[in-house]
Amino acid sequence: MTFSLLLDLDDTLLDSNIDALIPVYFKKLAAHMADSVPPDKFIRELARGTQIMYTSTRMDRTLEQVFSENFYPALDLPQADLAAAIDKFYDDVFPTLEPLTKPRPEAIALVEWAFSQGWNVAIATDPLFPRKAILHRLRWAGLAPEKYPFTLIPDFQTFHFAKASVAYFPEFLARMGWTEGPLLMVGDSLERDIIPAKEAGIPSFWLAMDGQAPPDGVPHGKLADLRRYLDVTDLSTLKVDYSLPTALLAFLQATPAVFHTLSLSLTPDQWTKRPQPSEWSFLEVLCHLRDVDAEVNLARVETVLREDNAFIAGQMTDQWADERQYIRQDGETALQDFFVARTRLVDRLRGISPTEWERSARHTIFGPTKLRELVSFMVDHDRLHIQQAMATLKQS
Repeated sequence: MTFSLLLDLDDTLLDSNIDALIPVYFKKLAAHMADSVPPDKFIRELARGTQIMYTSTRMDRTLEQVFSENFYPALDLPQADLAAAIDKFYDDVFPTLEPLTKPRPEAIALVEWAFSQGWNVAIATDPLFPRKAILHRLRWAGLAPEKYPFTLIPDFQTFHFAKASVAYFPEFLARMGWTEGPLLMVGDSLERDIIPAKEAGIPSFWLAMDGQAPPDGVPHGKLADLRRYLDVTDLSTLKVDYSLPTALLAFLQATPAVFHTLSLSLTPDQWTKRPQPSEWSFLEVLCHLRDVDAEVNLARVETVLREDNAFIAGQMTDQWADERQYIRQDGETALQDFFVARTRLVDRLRGISPTEWERSARHTIFGPTKLRELVSFMVDHDRLHIQQAMATLKQS
């Protein structure tokens, strides 16, 4: 199994002082748009829209959609009226911010060494920027995406959760194809990198600032220490552990978000094309997940919470694809119904106590179990079908 290295960008790969960069960025963008919107108003609404993105938990809206639905109405202008000017800003003006940053030669050396090991290397940056801005910052870091084949670079056009959300990390892993191999998250921020990664069950390495105390059990140091850590560590031990309730809830949130992103670029034929006559299309996988949530998963959770040592019968659901003619259903409607079913499931689980997570049950296939383990089976089920859906689209 291939090892995956997830690297934060700002103040990890690039000296950027993001707290100093953002105000200058906002002022330049506002000045660029001054012919259309007064700069003070533009900056105020830009900051408000960014904060809404930062705290969004919407599975059915990308961060860009969340931002746009709040930002442009506040300006009383259609998005289309400003799109060309904003695009030009990222082409012509945003690159002038490069002098506010500085590449880290040791980071470049680390990335090149990681690629030489045959690892997957991904950029786990906060997806609060358009893709053009993130690619510019990678170039400023001396890590041009044209040169380095990063496995994934997130952006606000395709991601649903910012890094402050635990669900960011499951969404990231799912977008990578939800590999079962070992991985490590590396970042400088406790609040945006290390703590949410830990709550998602993802191993991490903290690039600690001088004088800061690390959380219990988290390896830490400088970039040079990271390389030594990777040299001496048995990488096979760096596995995702989503047994914690915080991780289980985050992984359940990520699945509809990933299906939403995948759906955004689908042609009508791609919704229903089967790789082989006996295999499911993207639409059929989606309908299957929707109905299993609505008719199986939520009912099982309710039964375990209601009954002592509840008996959970196995259910055969694969035949529903033919019986219910999933292939003939409307994709957008199925996706919206999946959002509703998964939201009900997540909301029901979010409100339970630690003791309730450990409630016992008996399953016809798995035998004695607990609610927490039953939910982990739901996450495993999601993972298999995300991989199936991605493989299907690659062949379409």
